[in-house]
Amino acid sequence: MKSLKLRIAIVLLVLIGCIYTIFTKSITLGLDLQGGTHLVLQVDVGKALENEVSTVLREIKNILQKENIPFIEVQRKGKEAEITLLDKNDVVKVRSLIEEYYGRMFNLKANGEKIALSLKPSFISGEVDRLCEQALETIRNRVDQLGVAEPVIVRNGKDRIIVELPGIKDPDRAKKVIGKVARLEFKEVVDVSDSLVELITKFGGIVPAKSISKLSPETLKEIVKESRAKIPDDEEVLLQEIKDKSGKVVGYRFFVVKREPILTGAYLKDAYPSMDEYGMPAVSFELNSEGARIFKEYTSKHVGTRLAIVLDDKVQSAPTIRSSIGARGQITGQFSYQEAKDLSIVLRAGALPAPVKIIEETTVGPSLGKESIEKGLKAGIAGLILVMLFMIVYYKLSGVIANLALLMNVAVLWSMLCLLGATLTLPGIAGFILTIGMAVDANVIIFERIREELRKGRNIFSSVEAGFSRAWGTIVDANITTLIAATVLFQFGTGPIKGFAVTLSLGILSSMFTAVFVTKVLLDIVVKKKPKLFSV
Repeated sequence: MKSLKLRIAIVLLVLIGCIYTIFTKSITLGLDLQGGTHLVLQVDVGKALENEVSTVLREIKNILQKENIPFIEVQRKGKEAEITLLDKNDVVKVRSLIEEYYGRMFNLKANGEKIALSLKPSFISGEVDRLCEQALETIRNRVDQLGVAEPVIVRNGKDRIIVELPGIKDPDRAKKVIGKVARLEFKEVVDVSDSLVELITKFGGIVPAKSISKLSPETLKEIVKESRAKIPDDEEVLLQEIKDKSGKVVGYRFFVVKREPILTGAYLKDAYPSMDEYGMPAVSFELNSEGARIFKEYTSKHVGTRLAIVLDDKVQSAPTIRSSIGARGQITGQFSYQEAKDLSIVLRAGALPAPVKIIEETTVGPSLGKESIEKGLKAGIAGLILVMLFMIVYYKLSGVIANLALLMNVAVLWSMLCLLGATLTLPGIAGFILTIGMAVDANVIIFERIREELRKGRNIFSSVEAGFSRAWGTIVDANITTLIAATVLFQFGTGPIKGFAVTLSLGILSSMFTAVFVTKVLLDIVVKKKPKLFSV
């Protein structure tokens, strides 16, 4: 009797705990239920590797110059490179220097006075993983600052990232914030021109017959290269867009700047929207101590010269340095307030290590999500009623007891979802409904075992005990195999699949508790208190 009282107390405590949790905590709805945006991003690892090779080649040039080794050309060819020396007798020394500094990165092959450099497969593999993990973390930081509740941001395959933004009201803004590389650089201005033709002519080039009505950093580089303008190796040409009041690009200004930046966004401590001296939106920034020291040292020596503030290879502004600048500065560039706010977000979160492009996009409206919830609830309630009616008709009082355990199963499962902060998706609702059927499956097995014992002539009490004892092994086996399948789905699935797996797993655990423990308590109460009412 003491054992029964203890079990009754456990059931009551669990029930009270479930009711309290349901009324004090809520379940977060997934993308398919409350609406939002599903994006599949691809990290342009190839572009990042090309940029990395370019950076290393500049460093190799500096090493060769420092070692007084004459060379004709250091040229990048995609993700590979070639060094042409003036004297082939220097090949051994140059190979030794490159292997010392960049041996983990390149395979080297000499041919006369030329040395071919190719990226090692092991290096590429490591960089792909590093770049994607860094991109994932950067995107997560940006999404957090957008204020999206319960986003899903996970890697998918080698170079893809899945981003789910439930309840997002402005998906276009979110896509711009997520996809912007936001590589911030401060560069020394060498020359400036309002005309690309004028600039190329000034550097001894001939403008190719190409349309320059709409330019991008990539097409500008192609035009400058084809023009054969004699731009020094340590300099490059960048453009600045000139916009009208509506934000439309109406022209360009062209800057020749030093290729090596004075500072990068890596030294940024904070960024926030502000107003410039003309009352226009701008972005104010604050540098860390090391960045402030470098910036102050440079600006104090270059008063009267221009400094280009470059974002993703475009000049945002190029103010003249009027005095020494320390930890604080400002980026202007004909922003709207929203653009300034979003730029602050991406600068604070850090630059993406490689460009990303959206290769798949799905937008779910909140009305569709609402319809899904209504249909899911109707299906759940209908399924619950039909199961309960069947149990009452077929098993009479035992069916009523099974239904009480079933209702408690629903309460336990819902409270577990609330307590764990799980995100409910449409497949999750399907998993919820599935557990209703699975819960009564266990009761059906138990009741059939009890019937078998009664047919053998045993009394009610021993039949109930034997029925539960004989059914237990079958119930455990069936539920463990389902739990293993749910674990596999959770491990390898994404988004909604994981939602289904979570609901199914929790449903298995709660149904085993209610179908076995709770049902046994209720049957024991009937058997001991009112055995004449027992029926199965």
